Amino acid sequence: MEQAFALFNAASSDLCTAYDELRQQALVLTDELALANGELRRQFAEKEALRESLARQERLAAMGEMAAHLAHRLRTPLTTALLYASQLGQAGLPAPERSRFADKTVERLHDLERLIADMLQFVRGASPAYEQVAASDILQKVFQTIEAQVLARGLTLELRDHSEGCAFAADAQGLCSALLGLLDNAMQASAVGGRIGLAASVQGGHLTFQVSDTGTGIAQEAQARLFEPFFTTRRQGTGLGLALVRAVAEAHGGSVRAHSTPGAGSEFVLSVPLKQANATAPRQTRQPQEPKQAQGVGHDIAATADC
Repeated sequence: MEQAFALFNAASSDLCTAYDELRQQALVLTDELALANGELRRQFAEKEALRESLARQERLAAMGEMAAHLAHRLRTPLTTALLYASQLGQAGLPAPERSRFADKTVERLHDLERLIADMLQFVRGASPAYEQVAASDILQKVFQTIEAQVLARGLTLELRDHSEGCAFAADAQGLCSALLGLLDNAMQASAVGGRIGLAASVQGGHLTFQVSDTGTGIAQEAQARLFEPFFTTRRQGTGLGLALVRAVAEAHGGSVRAHSTPGAGSEFVLSVPLKQANATAPRQTRQPQEPKQAQGVGHDIAATADC
């Protein structure tokens, strides 16, 4: 019995010693866990601060891109309005001509107002309005909007409509803006006496819009990056024009591509599928047009519709 009690006491002593050691280890681990928890809280706080900073930077970047987008879209109608307004200062300008230029200036200012309204709608997150539209109507609106600027630069603008009277569901405003952007690039690349082409045709279930010029062309190394946001070869360019053209094309399920030979001009082709198209436009009975040319600054520029 004595031996049994001795063993029991020894075991109890060992258990007490082991308990004390475990208790000490538990205290150490508790302190370590507290430190680790504090470190995790610090890292989480830093991560949250970094996330908020990144979100703030993204918002600022989006605001900058939006401002550049708005400036790019406003430039064409603003330049046209300035051209018309400059005619009002001509000495001896007949009253009918003065009234005509004044009306056209107001029309372009209304275009600016509509563009700003569209941008505000975009900021609110609203989707663009799709409607059944005739390809010929888009061509005419774009032609009438850009014609004055082309003439003022001493260039020739040719219009070829081989769209066969087709109509399709589209964001007409977006397509007009995309084509005006391509035409603006064509003017920038062309010298006095150059030719700019605006055309439309139906090819293999797609409606294609072509904008061509006889300008300087695009260097081979730049062609692969043409549609990247903020990439530009012009000193005053925003680098958003062609990226916006691609966005419009893709929003319609289509695409845009470029063909250019340095020193020999460029052609941009914007293609959209016609799977939702009607055989003919409701108001469209005209035959495909022969080339229409604007060749003189005194050419009578027709009033443009919403574009």
